[in-house]
Amino acid sequence: MASGANDTWKFYTDARGQWRWTRTASNGRIVGASTEGYQSKQHCVENAIRNGYTGS
Repeated sequence: MASGANDTWKFYTDARGQWRWTRTASNGRIVGASTEGYQSKQHCVENAIRNGYTGS
């Protein structure tokens, strides 16, 4: 994945009530997304961390 410092991360619940994330580059393109839904936000964030999320 791209390592853009200006990327934005969005955490949200999907239609099934599961947590997911997306990573969007500064040019507006989605450069990453969770491949599955998570029952808890914490598990979703842990997956995002494994994919480059730093909490900033």
